[in-house]
Amino acid sequence: MRRAATCADEAGKAREAGETGKAAETGKAGEAGGKAAEAGLADARVTLGGAAGLFLARPDLSADTIRSYRQTLTRLCRHLGEKAPLRDVTSHRVAEVFAAAWGTTAGATWNRHRAALRSFATWAAERGWAHADLAASLDRRPEPRARTRPIDRLRLESLWKRPDIPLRERTLWRLLYESAAPAEWALSLNVEDLDLPGMRAEVKARGHWLRWQSGTAALLPLLVEGRRRGPLFLADRRPGPGRMPAAADLCPHTGRGRLSYERAEYLFKRATADLDPEGGGCTLHRLRHSRLAHLGEDGWSAPMLMSLSGHGSVRTLHEFVRVPRPADTVA
Repeated sequence: MRRAATCADEAGKAREAGETGKAAETGKAGEAGGKAAEAGLADARVTLGGAAGLFLARPDLSADTIRSYRQTLTRLCRHLGEKAPLRDVTSHRVAEVFAAAWGTTAGATWNRHRAALRSFATWAAERGWAHADLAASLDRRPEPRARTRPIDRLRLESLWKRPDIPLRERTLWRLLYESAAPAEWALSLNVEDLDLPGMRAEVKARGHWLRWQSGTAALLPLLVEGRRRGPLFLADRRPGPGRMPAAADLCPHTGRGRLSYERAEYLFKRATADLDPEGGGCTLHRLRHSRLAHLGEDGWSAPMLMSLSGHGSVRTLHEFVRVPRPADTVA
């Protein structure tokens, strides 16, 4: 009884919080609000502003996420009123706010605010304070993909020749460039998947063969020297006992685990900071697309690029080559 009374009291605080910006002041109330939901105490008098304040006070949200969510919820409170009972807020009223505030914005901006609302609505509905379908009238908008700018060929040539690049990174980068394959595919390779004489390797999960050229062919034997099976690209050191990977991701010869995508991405960004005008470094995704762009410039057709890179559709290669439309085809 005491716990239920406490929860009911804290749910009352949600009605009085009123301001979305006071995240620090309502942190304790946010925790208690969650307890109220667990106790099944739905309160029809919880206000939009009070619930928004508790939502933003959650300790699991990063500073950037709070800043983004606050923009959305502050605009809702401004249009609908901070004192408005949350249970009276409908998807129709929310849609009117979105149309007025972000109706003419880019798709990415609209989708960001929509995602913030959906997160808030789900959280509030779990506590019995709001309808779960507050975003039901808001359709996700398409986001045109920006063209990935290729890395200049001469800059890549200088990267291959840098003496400070370790063998593992040098091999991975050359493999990704020459095969135009996704980094995840290359990192999933095992030593036993390699066909060194044929200059190819099988990505078994995808049923696709990665093919490379002389640059990678010269490096791979050095990388796998003395190893007959296990992950091709290995982490820097052995894993600790509390973070032991699956047997398939552990090298039986060295005891080291498989190199992660996150680590590989970080190393490439760090090494290519001077190639990026913004100084943040290049991504492995951009390295792959650079190869496709260069081959397109050299006259490769879309089907040829698709065969090399493993793309599932010719249409996904439109930014590298001109894909004929049905009207262009002569019967």
